[in-house]
Amino acid sequence: MAENPNGNPREGAAAQPTNRAVGLVIVVAALGYFVDIFDLLLFALVRKASLTEVMAAELAGKPEAEVTRILTENGVWLDNILQTTGLLVGGLVWGVIADRRGRLSVLFGSILCYSLANLLNAAVTDVDPQGPLGFLHALGLGSAINQYGVLRFIAGFGLAGELGAGITLVSELVSRERRGLATTFVAAVGILGAVAGYFTTQFVHWRTAFVIGGVLGLALLALRIGVVESGMFLKSERAHVSGRGAFWKLFWPRERLVRWVSTILIAVPIWFVVGTLVKYCDRIMPSLGLTGAEAPTAAKAIMWCYVGLALGDLSSGLAGQWMKSRRKSIALFHVLTVLAMVLYFTVAPKSQFAFYAVIAFAGFASGYWAVFATVSAEQFGTNLRATAATMAPNIVRWSAAGTGWLWLWLSNESDGAGLEPWVAAVVVAAIIMPIAMLATLGLRESYGTDLDFNEK
Repeated sequence: MAENPNGNPREGAAAQPTNRAVGLVIVVAALGYFVDIFDLLLFALVRKASLTEVMAAELAGKPEAEVTRILTENGVWLDNILQTTGLLVGGLVWGVIADRRGRLSVLFGSILCYSLANLLNAAVTDVDPQGPLGFLHALGLGSAINQYGVLRFIAGFGLAGELGAGITLVSELVSRERRGLATTFVAAVGILGAVAGYFTTQFVHWRTAFVIGGVLGLALLALRIGVVESGMFLKSERAHVSGRGAFWKLFWPRERLVRWVSTILIAVPIWFVVGTLVKYCDRIMPSLGLTGAEAPTAAKAIMWCYVGLALGDLSSGLAGQWMKSRRKSIALFHVLTVLAMVLYFTVAPKSQFAFYAVIAFAGFASGYWAVFATVSAEQFGTNLRATAATMAPNIVRWSAAGTGWLWLWLSNESDGAGLEPWVAAVVVAAIIMPIAMLATLGLRESYGTDLDFNEK
């Protein structure tokens, strides 16, 4: 252990952690991201079942087409808008805290926040105005659907801190040569949380699934007690480096702004694939003729997509290591994503088997999240790294609100003038893919770079 003149064991241990300590950080970060994805996608997995129960009175007696429209619109509102807006706000707050107070403070605080929120999700219910909780009506929280919305926002706020803080901590503790491998492991293990979530929801009631998600998060807190802080952060903290967590510095000078915006835009297609093409396949595919017994379910589509994403994360991370270039790996997977989108609109509607096969490939093709998360941390100095690495993934997740809303608006058939759902999805895809591919040019190649520096 390095000598520490201040006699502070926290600083000494974090400055030169043992291999075992670094290994624990990687495992805990991976498990944290696993729980993060499990809880993040729970609503999408139980969307139809939970909303059907929560909105039973409103849906009663309505024709099937009207019920589908109401469930879709409320699903987009709660998931693509409220939850992702919580992610956006949380990404800023947790990122600033991580750069000012330390990476570990966020790893503890964020998981506590979203775990408690998911536990409360299991208890949403319409409140009796004359009962002991009648005061909730005065707050606008007397109905189960309004409680659901507030809690999805809070859950999103908490979930926002997990990935960015974990990836930042791992990136700063692992050697530059193995950094990409470590972050790839974290992302690949984390993505499997969606697969676990799918199988959980197949065997338990949706309320029980929320309880399981919350308990998993609280249990993970115990594992984090022995995790060490980043030596780079402690060095920056002891030196009183200015601008720690000053997120406005990401917008100036111009070169840094371009780097920042490019980091975000490269990953928008990932959450368009997940947030629209996969989550709302039960509306898009019928418009392409895949109906009846052949019609897909959103929950199973999410599961197969995330199987592909896990394999894609491993492959994109290893490709970046092999090519010694994060930019080339991202460019390669952009091309694969375009191919997957073409197959989605042409081959997937032929049969249910073809659909799920294409969805798995679409997950693989858009599975460059590991490289994106690594790039988000590597592009910026220690005083802004956690802020950037925490905000970027959550702004990308929030983009699902924009792309989801655009798709819903273009396909709105209430006035008879909307596009077919599949045509609206094609239009959105044609907008975002060229932008993402061009954004790759605005990145700074960060493979093997030294991260021990601060932004001026």
